Amino acid sequence: MSSSMVWRWVRLFNEGHKNVCDDLWSGRLSVVNEDLVRAFEEKIRKNVRFSITSLSLHFLQISMAVVKIVSGKLKFLKLCAQWVPKFFTEEHKLKQQARTLDYQTQFSEEGRNSLSHVVTGNETLVPHEAPKSKQQSMEWRHTSSPTKTKFKQTTSTPKFTCTIFWDRTVVLLVDFLPQGSTINAGVCCNTLQKFRRVVHNKLRVMFSWDVVMIHDNTRPHTAVQNVITTFCWEQFDHPPYSPHLAPSDFHLLQHLKFFLACQWFHDYSEVKEIVTTCFA
Repeated sequence: MSSSMVWRWVRLFNEGHKNVCDDLWSGRLSVVNEDLVRAFEEKIRKNVRFSITSLSLHFLQISMAVVKIVSGKLKFLKLCAQWVPKFFTEEHKLKQQARTLDYQTQFSEEGRNSLSHVVTGNETLVPHEAPKSKQQSMEWRHTSSPTKTKFKQTTSTPKFTCTIFWDRTVVLLVDFLPQGSTINAGVCCNTLQKFRRVVHNKLRVMFSWDVVMIHDNTRPHTAVQNVITTFCWEQFDHPPYSPHLAPSDFHLLQHLKFFLACQWFHDYSEVKEIVTTCFA
C-alpha cells in the first residue's frame, strides 16, 4: 500500500470518518423508471420484429445505451423461428389419426397374426466407398485435443440403386439396378412383378391370407398403386409427411449403412455380394 493512501486514511479518521470507502455521490437521476420500462414492453409486444435502432427512434429523449439497458431489464431475446421441413396442417393430422385408429382396430381384432400379412420395401443408394457415419466417428478426446474433420461423400462417388422387400421375419427380395439407372414408374413395375413371383414361390401360404403392402407416397410408388391393386393386395394408406410409417428407412436400411461403413468395393459384383451377405 502506498504511503499517500495511508496518510489519506489518517486524515479521514481525524475528520471523524469510520469507513475507508468513498461516500456515495448524488450523481444524476436515472431516466430508467417503471413508466419507461412499461412503455418499452408495450412497443415490443405490438411489433416483435423491432430492432434496437428502430426502437430508439420512438424514444428520442434517451440514448441508445439506455435502450439496451431497458431491453435487458425486460429479459427479451430476439430469436429466430424454428425451421421445420414441412407444414403439418390440421387435415394431415386428421388423416394420421384416422389411419392410426385403423391400425389399432385391425391389431386388436386379429392380434399379432395381422403382422404376418404385412410386407414392405424401399430403395437405397449403395456407394462403392462407404464413409463412417457421424455416430461411428465419435471418439473420446480432451477439450484441448485438435478437432478432426470428416468429409461428406462426394457426388462423383460411384453408386447404384438397391431395392429390398421384406416382412417381419425374412428379407424376401434384393434387386439391383444397373449402375447409373434411376427409379421411375417403369422400373418399379418390373420390380413389383419380380416381388410378386417371389411371394408366390416362397410364401404360398400368404395367398390364403390378405397380403398387406406398406409403400410410402413417393412419386414412383404412387404411380404403381394400380399394379398392386391388380395383385389383389391391400395397401396401407400412407398420409403425407409420414416418415415414421416407412420401417425400411428406420430399421433395415439403417443396419445396412452401419454394415457397409468404412468399406471400399472394387466393382459392381462385389457390392452386390456384400449387400446380399448383409441381408442374409
